[in-house]
Amino acid sequence: MKIVSIIPARYYSTRFPGKLMQQLGDKSVILRTYQNVVATGLFDEVVVATDSDVIFKEISNNQGRAVMTRRDHQCGSDRIAEAASDMEADIVINVQGDEPFVDAESLNKLIDVFKDDHQKEIALASLMTPLTKYNEVATPSVVKVIVDLNNFALYFSRSPIPCDRDNEQSTTYYKHVGVYAFRKQALIEFSKQEMTPLESAEKIECIRYLEHGKKIKMVETLNLNFEIDTPYDLERAKAHLNELNSK
Repeated sequence: MKIVSIIPARYYSTRFPGKLMQQLGDKSVILRTYQNVVATGLFDEVVVATDSDVIFKEISNNQGRAVMTRRDHQCGSDRIAEAASDMEADIVINVQGDEPFVDAESLNKLIDVFKDDHQKEIALASLMTPLTKYNEVATPSVVKVIVDLNNFALYFSRSPIPCDRDNEQSTTYYKHVGVYAFRKQALIEFSKQEMTPLESAEKIECIRYLEHGKKIKMVETLNLNFEIDTPYDLERAKAHLNELNSK
């Protein structure tokens, strides 16, 4: 089974333009993410898929592999589908360019989902982590996921889900961590489909899989991850990096 990682890296971001080229320690966010993924040793190949000459040069000038993709993609999965279309691969793992602290243990758990799926029923696997602060549960930039008893995704939302109707405060909320593992064929099929109604409303691409009846296996991780969506997130990531470097 050939496993590759493709990192979608769009330069322009509505909430934080140019975030992937911001400095995180002595490296840019995108370079730190790329090198972190390579360092896991889990992949036959790691590639950055970008629409930006700046990002392309950042990776290429640091002995990495980057490919240029179209600028009109509506989501990261469409971008990696273009990059993956000519690659020999069974499983494609999408690590978001703004997730610089993804760890090998979590990525390995995603790979194990497909090794254990002998009937090849699972189209997509992804990560989730418990939320402990209600302000994060209520924040639209934090995507929440609810799962069934076997950890298959039921729905993703920017709203607080599930609703704690009686305010018992015993509900566990999960944040969706933007790391995906696809069967290549499922990824290619996804890229040929139109955006679905709920996906359009929430602006969460993996909802398209649910609306087409695909199975998404969620894997819980307790390892700390930072998705850099805002300047505040970048400052938190810098503080976390300083903690790591001081140990």
